Amino acid sequence: MSVRKGSLRACAAMLTSLVLLASLLLPAADGPVGITESLPWVEVWHKGKTVRIERNQDNTNLVDLEYAITSRPCPPYCVQPMVLAAGVETIGELEVIDYLKRLGAGKETILVIDSREPEWLTKGMIPGAISIPWNTLHTQHADPAAIADILQFRFGAIRHGPLWNFSYAKTLVFYCNGAWCGQSPTNIRALLAMGYPAHKLKWYRDGMQGWLLFGLTAVQP
Repeated sequence: MSVRKGSLRACAAMLTSLVLLASLLLPAADGPVGITESLPWVEVWHKGKTVRIERNQDNTNLVDLEYAITSRPCPPYCVQPMVLAAGVETIGELEVIDYLKRLGAGKETILVIDSREPEWLTKGMIPGAISIPWNTLHTQHADPAAIADILQFRFGAIRHGPLWNFSYAKTLVFYCNGAWCGQSPTNIRALLAMGYPAHKLKWYRDGMQGWLLFGLTAVQP
């Protein structure tokens, strides 16, 4: 009897495996893929032209293998906290899209910043974002005068001798590769140390990995 039960269990397991395999091989239902139920796509401004952000409409689409790796060595690729620092808001995809929409509508008090090093940009970046590599804002890697230029001419801070006035500074939305990436957190912490207001710093923690997991549009730099 026990042998028979064992054979039945083996057959059931094999049947389950075949069903799962068939479900993977058969084409998925060709259903529309919106961003939300009421938002199929959104148009943003990127490098002088309109780009439509939408989700990949192929129901069988898979994420790029570069972002499927689960076990990158830590350090340096360690899991980042959900709350990076007091007052710095951690945001998701819909909030990033909202900031991009505001940018597209001419809101000049916002920047969405890709903190990654240039070699990562070839894998795609979020439309509407600008590239400011993390090391250009890091005092151990960049000249203080160059950092000051970024603060003044790109972020809108006002310099008074050795001091900075951030009253009219822009709201900065930072992202990098994902929750295991320390590039955008390094930038945010550096800016906080310089006195940049925490409420003007936003962090898209899931970064490009989260963006691509939803099949959202990415562009080449």
